[in-house]
Amino acid sequence: MSEWGRMQVELLDRRRWRTRMELANAIFEYLEIFHNRQRRHSAIGWLAPVEFENKKSSTVA
Repeated sequence: MSEWGRMQVELLDRRRWRTRMELANAIFEYLEIFHNRQRRHSAIGWLAPVEFENKKSSTVA
């Protein structure tokens, strides 16, 4: 499933949006909070960025 398709299923299809601004804010939060911070990334060993940073800092300390 593409990133836009996943967002469609996980966010956009779940409710009706009253205004375009409300929808724009929801899309921003989805991308910034879930997609960029919590989603697992293949480039860092299928870890979420937070998990990668925690693992990296614990091996350095």
